[in-house]
Amino acid sequence: MSGQTDTHPLISRKPRSYAWWNAVNAWLLLLPAAVLLVAFTHYPILATIRHSLFVARRNGTEVFVGADNYRAMAADPIFWKALINNFWFALGTIPTSIALALLMALWVNRNMRGRGFLRLAYFTPTVLPMIAVANIWLFFYTPDYGLLDQLRGLFGLSAWNWLGEPSTVMGCLIVMVIWKEAGFFMIFYLAALQQLSPDLEEAAAVEGASRWYTFRRITFPLLMPTTLFVAINAVINSFKLVDHLVIMTKGGPSNASTLLLYYIYEVAFTFQDSAYAATLTVVLLVILSTLALLKFGYLDRRIHYQ
Repeated sequence: MSGQTDTHPLISRKPRSYAWWNAVNAWLLLLPAAVLLVAFTHYPILATIRHSLFVARRNGTEVFVGADNYRAMAADPIFWKALINNFWFALGTIPTSIALALLMALWVNRNMRGRGFLRLAYFTPTVLPMIAVANIWLFFYTPDYGLLDQLRGLFGLSAWNWLGEPSTVMGCLIVMVIWKEAGFFMIFYLAALQQLSPDLEEAAAVEGASRWYTFRRITFPLLMPTTLFVAINAVINSFKLVDHLVIMTKGGPSNASTLLLYYIYEVAFTFQDSAYAATLTVVLLVILSTLALLKFGYLDRRIHYQ
Protein backbone atom coordinates (compact mmCIF):
# COMPACT_ATOMS: atom_id res chain seq x y z
CA MET A 1 0.00 0.00 0.00
CA SER A 2 2.82 2.34 0.88
CA GLY A 3 4.42 1.77 -2.55
CA GLN A 4 1.15 2.60 -4.24
CA THR A 5 0.70 5.80 -2.27
CA ASP A 6 4.29 6.84 -3.12
CA THR A 7 3.88 6.41 -6.84
CA HIS A 8 0.36 7.82 -7.06
CA PRO A 9 1.40 11.49 -6.97
CA LEU A 10 3.92 10.88 -9.74
CA ILE A 11 1.29 9.24 -11.88
CA SER A 12 -1.09 12.14 -11.29
CA ARG A 13 1.61 14.71 -12.15
CA LYS A 14 2.76 12.97 -15.33
CA PRO A 15 -0.21 13.99 -17.54
CA ARG A 16 0.12 17.59 -16.33
CA SER A 17 3.80 17.72 -17.30
CA TYR A 18 3.01 16.29 -20.71
CA ALA A 19 0.21 18.83 -21.23
CA TRP A 20 2.53 21.69 -20.29
CA TRP A 21 5.27 20.42 -22.60
CA ASN A 22 2.80 19.97 -25.47
CA ALA A 23 1.62 23.57 -25.00
CA VAL A 24 5.21 24.81 -25.07
CA ASN A 25 5.93 22.80 -28.23
CA ALA A 26 2.79 24.16 -29.89
CA TRP A 27 3.76 27.77 -29.19
CA LEU A 28 7.33 27.17 -30.35
CA LEU A 29 6.02 25.73 -33.63
CA LEU A 30 3.71 28.72 -34.09
CA LEU A 31 6.36 31.28 -33.14
CA PRO A 32 8.15 31.64 -36.55
CA ALA A 33 4.86 32.12 -38.41
CA ALA A 34 3.56 34.48 -35.72
CA VAL A 35 6.72 36.60 -35.85
CA LEU A 36 6.52 36.89 -39.63
CA LEU A 37 2.81 37.66 -39.49
CA VAL A 38 3.29 40.43 -36.94
CA ALA A 39 6.42 41.85 -38.61
CA PHE A 40 5.14 41.89 -42.19
CA THR A 41 1.36 42.20 -41.78
CA HIS A 42 0.10 43.54 -38.46
CA TYR A 43 2.87 46.05 -37.79
CA PRO A 44 2.80 47.56 -41.32
CA ILE A 45 -0.98 47.93 -41.07
CA LEU A 46 -0.72 49.79 -37.76
CA ALA A 47 2.16 51.90 -39.06
CA THR A 48 0.14 52.81 -42.16
CA ILE A 49 -2.86 53.84 -40.07
CA ARG A 50 -0.62 56.00 -37.89
CA HIS A 51 1.12 57.53 -40.91
CA SER A 52 -2.24 58.47 -42.44
CA LEU A 53 -2.83 60.81 -39.48
CA PHE A 54 0.36 62.82 -40.08
CA VAL A 55 1.89 65.02 -42.75
CA ALA A 56 5.62 64.89 -43.44
CA ARG A 57 7.61 68.10 -43.66
CA ARG A 58 10.61 68.67 -45.91
CA ASN A 59 12.98 68.50 -42.94
CA GLY A 60 11.82 64.94 -42.18
CA THR A 61 9.60 65.72 -39.21
CA GLU A 62 5.92 64.82 -39.01
CA VAL A 63 2.96 66.96 -38.00
CA PHE A 64 -0.21 65.43 -36.63
CA VAL A 65 -3.20 66.48 -38.73
CA GLY A 66 -5.84 64.00 -37.54
CA ALA A 67 -8.48 63.31 -40.17
CA ASP A 68 -7.35 66.06 -42.58
CA ASN A 69 -5.93 63.51 -45.01
CA TYR A 70 -9.23 61.65 -45.03
CA ARG A 71 -11.17 64.86 -45.63
CA ALA A 72 -8.85 65.67 -48.54
CA MET A 73 -9.42 62.17 -49.90
CA ALA A 74 -13.20 62.58 -49.69
CA ALA A 75 -12.88 65.73 -51.82
CA ASP A 76 -10.50 64.11 -54.33
CA PRO A 77 -12.30 63.37 -57.63
CA ILE A 78 -9.51 61.09 -58.86
CA PHE A 79 -9.92 58.89 -55.78
CA TRP A 80 -13.63 58.45 -56.46
CA LYS A 81 -12.90 57.81 -60.13
CA ALA A 82 -10.35 55.13 -59.22
CA LEU A 83 -12.76 53.58 -56.71
CA ILE A 84 -15.60 53.39 -59.25
CA ASN A 85 -13.22 52.00 -61.88
CA ASN A 86 -12.09 49.34 -59.43
CA PHE A 87 -15.70 48.40 -58.70
CA TRP A 88 -16.47 47.83 -62.38
CA PHE A 89 -13.15 46.08 -62.88
CA ALA A 90 -13.87 43.67 -60.01
CA LEU A 91 -17.42 43.11 -61.24
CA GLY A 92 -16.11 42.27 -64.70
CA THR A 93 -13.24 39.99 -63.68
CA ILE A 94 -14.31 38.07 -60.56
CA PRO A 95 -17.51 36.25 -61.67
CA THR A 96 -16.24 35.62 -65.18
CA SER A 97 -12.85 34.28 -64.04
CA ILE A 98 -14.45 31.92 -61.52
CA ALA A 99 -17.11 30.66 -63.94
CA LEU A 100 -14.58 30.15 -66.73
CA ALA A 101 -12.17 28.38 -64.37
CA LEU A 102 -14.90 25.99 -63.26
CA LEU A 103 -15.93 25.25 -66.85
CA MET A 104 -12.34 24.56 -67.87
CA ALA A 105 -11.80 22.31 -64.85
CA LEU A 106 -14.92 20.30 -65.66
CA TRP A 107 -13.76 19.99 -69.26
CA VAL A 108 -10.19 18.83 -68.59
CA ASN A 109 -11.32 16.51 -65.79
CA ARG A 110 -12.99 14.22 -68.34
CA ASN A 111 -11.33 11.17 -69.86
CA MET A 112 -10.40 12.30 -73.36
CA ARG A 113 -7.45 12.54 -75.70
CA GLY A 114 -5.20 15.54 -75.36
CA ARG A 115 -6.30 16.21 -71.79
CA GLY A 116 -2.73 16.95 -70.66
CA PHE A 117 -2.20 19.38 -73.53
CA LEU A 118 -5.43 21.23 -72.69
CA ARG A 119 -4.45 21.52 -69.03
CA LEU A 120 -1.08 22.93 -70.05
CA ALA A 121 -2.66 25.36 -72.51
CA TYR A 122 -5.12 26.66 -69.92
CA PHE A 123 -2.46 27.02 -67.23
CA THR A 124 0.29 28.60 -69.38
CA PRO A 125 -0.94 32.24 -69.06
CA THR A 126 -0.65 31.93 -65.29
CA VAL A 127 3.11 31.29 -65.30
CA LEU A 128 3.89 34.19 -67.63
CA PRO A 129 5.34 37.31 -65.97
CA MET A 130 2.94 40.23 -65.70
CA ILE A 131 5.15 42.48 -67.83
CA ALA A 132 5.27 39.83 -70.55
CA VAL A 133 1.48 39.49 -70.47
CA ALA A 134 1.09 43.26 -70.83
CA ASN A 135 3.39 43.31 -73.86
CA ILE A 136 1.58 40.35 -75.43
CA TRP A 137 -1.74 42.09 -75.16
CA LEU A 138 -0.27 45.33 -76.48
CA PHE A 139 0.22 43.41 -79.71
CA PHE A 140 -3.55 42.80 -79.77
CA TYR A 141 -4.60 46.34 -78.85
CA THR A 142 -2.09 48.52 -80.71
CA PRO A 143 -3.89 50.73 -83.28
CA ASP A 144 -3.43 50.08 -87.01
CA TYR A 145 -1.09 47.07 -86.84
CA GLY A 146 -2.45 45.27 -83.75
CA LEU A 147 -4.16 41.93 -84.25
CA LEU A 148 -7.63 43.26 -83.46
CA ASP A 149 -7.32 46.10 -85.97
CA GLN A 150 -5.94 43.71 -88.57
CA LEU A 151 -9.06 41.56 -88.14
CA ARG A 152 -11.26 44.65 -88.33
CA GLY A 153 -9.48 45.61 -91.55
CA LEU A 154 -10.62 42.35 -93.14
CA PHE A 155 -14.19 43.56 -92.78
CA GLY A 156 -13.42 47.07 -94.01
CA LEU A 157 -13.56 48.66 -90.58
CA SER A 158 -11.27 51.51 -89.59
CA ALA A 159 -8.60 51.28 -86.90
CA TRP A 160 -9.56 51.80 -83.27
CA ASN A 161 -7.42 52.99 -80.39
CA TRP A 162 -8.51 50.31 -77.92
CA LEU A 163 -6.43 51.56 -74.98
CA GLY A 164 -6.81 55.22 -75.87
CA GLU A 165 -10.59 55.42 -75.70
CA PRO A 166 -12.39 55.66 -72.33
CA SER A 167 -15.22 53.51 -73.67
CA THR A 168 -13.02 50.47 -74.38
CA VAL A 169 -9.92 50.67 -72.18
CA MET A 170 -11.52 49.07 -69.10
CA GLY A 171 -13.01 46.24 -71.13
CA CYS A 172 -9.60 45.54 -72.67
CA LEU A 173 -8.00 45.28 -69.23
CA ILE A 174 -10.79 43.01 -67.98
CA VAL A 175 -10.35 40.59 -70.88
CA MET A 176 -6.59 40.45 -70.33
CA VAL A 177 -6.91 39.75 -66.60
CA ILE A 178 -9.53 37.03 -67.14
CA TRP A 179 -7.22 35.37 -69.67
CA LYS A 180 -4.39 35.35 -67.14
CA GLU A 181 -6.27 34.35 -63.98
CA ALA A 182 -8.81 31.76 -65.15
CA GLY A 183 -6.14 29.08 -65.64
CA PHE A 184 -4.78 29.68 -62.15
CA PHE A 185 -8.21 29.23 -60.56
CA MET A 186 -8.83 26.19 -62.76
CA ILE A 187 -6.04 24.29 -60.97
CA PHE A 188 -7.83 24.56 -57.63
CA TYR A 189 -11.14 23.43 -59.10
CA LEU A 190 -9.44 20.56 -60.90
CA ALA A 191 -7.79 19.39 -57.69
CA ALA A 192 -11.13 19.59 -55.87
CA LEU A 193 -12.95 17.66 -58.61
CA GLN A 194 -10.39 14.87 -58.43
CA GLN A 195 -11.05 14.54 -54.69
CA LEU A 196 -14.79 13.94 -55.18
CA SER A 197 -15.93 10.34 -54.94
CA PRO A 198 -17.22 8.96 -58.29
CA ASP A 199 -19.81 6.99 -56.34
CA LEU A 200 -21.86 10.18 -55.93
CA GLU A 201 -22.29 10.68 -59.68
CA GLU A 202 -22.92 6.98 -60.21
CA ALA A 203 -25.63 6.98 -57.56
CA ALA A 204 -27.23 10.06 -59.13
CA ALA A 205 -27.12 8.42 -62.57
CA VAL A 206 -28.82 5.30 -61.20
CA GLU A 207 -31.59 7.52 -59.80
CA GLY A 208 -32.04 9.05 -63.25
CA ALA A 209 -30.67 12.51 -62.43
CA SER A 210 -29.49 14.61 -65.35
CA ARG A 211 -25.93 15.96 -65.57
CA TRP A 212 -27.09 19.48 -64.85
CA TYR A 213 -29.08 18.36 -61.80
CA THR A 214 -26.12 16.31 -60.55
CA PHE A 215 -23.81 19.29 -60.95
CA ARG A 216 -26.22 21.73 -59.31
CA ARG A 217 -27.21 19.53 -56.38
CA ILE A 218 -24.08 17.44 -55.75
CA THR A 219 -20.90 18.61 -57.47
CA PHE A 220 -21.13 22.37 -57.02
CA PRO A 221 -22.15 22.29 -53.33
CA LEU A 222 -19.15 20.05 -52.62
CA LEU A 223 -16.95 22.57 -54.45
CA MET A 224 -18.02 25.46 -52.23
CA PRO A 225 -14.86 25.38 -50.03
CA THR A 226 -12.80 25.78 -53.20
CA THR A 227 -15.14 28.49 -54.48
CA LEU A 228 -14.70 30.43 -51.24
CA PHE A 229 -10.92 30.21 -51.51
CA VAL A 230 -10.94 31.19 -55.19
CA ALA A 231 -13.37 34.07 -54.59
CA ILE A 232 -11.18 35.58 -51.87
CA ASN A 233 -8.13 35.39 -54.14
CA ALA A 234 -10.09 36.87 -57.05
CA VAL A 235 -11.17 39.83 -54.92
CA ILE A 236 -7.60 40.47 -53.79
CA ASN A 237 -6.31 40.20 -57.36
CA SER A 238 -8.91 42.66 -58.62
CA PHE A 239 -7.53 45.32 -56.27
CA LYS A 240 -3.81 44.80 -56.83
CA LEU A 241 -3.36 45.47 -60.55
CA VAL A 242 -0.39 47.80 -61.10
CA ASP A 243 2.13 46.23 -63.47
CA HIS A 244 -0.19 46.05 -66.47
CA LEU A 245 -1.33 49.64 -66.02
CA VAL A 246 2.25 50.93 -65.87
CA ILE A 247 3.06 49.23 -69.17
CA MET A 248 -0.22 49.65 -71.03
CA THR A 249 -2.18 52.75 -70.02
CA LYS A 250 -0.60 54.56 -67.03
CA GLY A 251 -4.14 55.14 -65.81
CA GLY A 252 -5.29 56.90 -68.96
CA PRO A 253 -7.02 58.17 -70.90
CA SER A 254 -8.33 60.80 -68.47
CA ASN A 255 -8.01 58.36 -65.54
CA ALA A 256 -10.44 55.97 -67.25
CA SER A 257 -8.23 53.00 -66.32
CA THR A 258 -6.90 54.27 -62.99
CA LEU A 259 -7.47 51.67 -60.29
CA LEU A 260 -7.10 52.24 -56.57
CA LEU A 261 -3.74 50.52 -56.04
CA TYR A 262 -2.28 52.19 -59.12
CA TYR A 263 -3.42 55.56 -57.75
CA ILE A 264 -1.71 54.72 -54.44
CA TYR A 265 1.46 53.84 -56.36
CA GLU A 266 1.27 57.09 -58.31
CA VAL A 267 0.69 59.23 -55.22
CA ALA A 268 3.51 57.56 -53.28
CA PHE A 269 6.22 57.36 -55.94
CA THR A 270 5.34 60.04 -58.48
CA PHE A 271 3.88 62.78 -56.29
CA GLN A 272 6.01 61.75 -53.26
CA ASP A 273 3.06 62.17 -50.88
CA SER A 274 3.50 59.21 -48.54
CA ALA A 275 0.93 60.41 -45.98
CA TYR A 276 -1.85 60.64 -48.56
CA ALA A 277 -0.77 57.30 -50.02
CA ALA A 278 -1.06 55.79 -46.53
CA THR A 279 -4.58 57.24 -46.27
CA LEU A 280 -5.57 55.61 -49.55
CA THR A 281 -3.98 52.36 -48.40
CA VAL A 282 -6.10 52.35 -45.23
CA VAL A 283 -9.23 52.67 -47.37
CA LEU A 284 -8.06 49.79 -49.54
CA LEU A 285 -7.44 47.63 -46.46
CA VAL A 286 -10.91 48.44 -45.11
CA ILE A 287 -12.52 47.52 -48.44
CA LEU A 288 -10.67 44.21 -48.70
CA SER A 289 -11.34 43.32 -45.06
CA THR A 290 -15.05 44.10 -45.42
CA LEU A 291 -15.38 42.06 -48.60
CA ALA A 292 -13.52 39.14 -47.01
CA LEU A 293 -15.78 39.18 -43.96
CA LEU A 294 -18.89 39.35 -46.13
CA LYS A 295 -17.71 36.46 -48.25
CA PHE A 296 -16.85 34.31 -45.25
CA GLY A 297 -20.15 35.19 -43.60
CA TYR A 298 -22.21 34.54 -46.73
CA LEU A 299 -20.43 31.59 -48.34
CA ASP A 300 -19.46 29.83 -45.12
CA ARG A 301 -23.11 28.94 -44.49
CA ARG A 302 -23.29 27.32 -47.92
CA ILE A 303 -20.20 25.16 -47.65
CA HIS A 304 -20.64 21.40 -47.60
CA TYR A 305 -17.68 19.39 -46.40
CA GLN A 306 -17.25 15.76 -47.31
